[in-house]
Amino acid sequence: MSNSNSTRCAACKYLRRRCSRDCVLAPHFPSSDPQRFACVHRIFGASNVTKTLQQLPAEARAAAAESMCYEAETRVRNPVYGCTAVIERLQQELYVKQYEVAKVQAQVAICRAEQQAALATQNQVGQGEEEPLPFHELCSLPESLRIEEGGKLLPGPWTGK
Repeated sequence: MSNSNSTRCAACKYLRRRCSRDCVLAPHFPSSDPQRFACVHRIFGASNVTKTLQQLPAEARAAAAESMCYEAETRVRNPVYGCTAVIERLQQELYVKQYEVAKVQAQVAICRAEQQAALATQNQVGQGEEEPLPFHELCSLPESLRIEEGGKLLPGPWTGK
C-alpha cells in the first residue's frame, strides 16, 4: 500500500494509523469494506488478527482472514453460540437428509422385492402353479381369511406389528 491516507486499508483507517507497504492486513481488509475489519476487530482485536496472519504462510492468509470474518460476523449475530449455532443447524439438516435417504432406500428395496416376487409368481404361473395373492390384496382381505395354517394371524399392518 502507498503511504497516502486515501489508499489506507480498512484496518489502518479504523486504527487511525499509517498503512505501510508491507501491511499484513491490507490485502484482506480493503478500504472499500470498513465494516468487515470493524467486526473482526470487535471480536478478536487488531493485535490478535495481525499476529495470526503474520504467523501463517502467505498462501493461507486469505482463507484465515475469511474464516475470522465469518466467525466474527456470526458471533456478532449470535453472541452466545456464534458459528457453533450454524454448525449445529447444518448438522441437524444433514441428519434429516440422511434419514430421508434411508427411507427412500428402504422404499426402493421394498419395490425391488415386490418386483422380484411378481416375476417369480409369473414364472410359477407359467409352470401351471396357482398364483398367490399380491401383498396389497392380502392386506385388504377380511381378518378371518388372513390366518396361517397354525391359526396365527399373519403379521402386517392389520395386527399392528
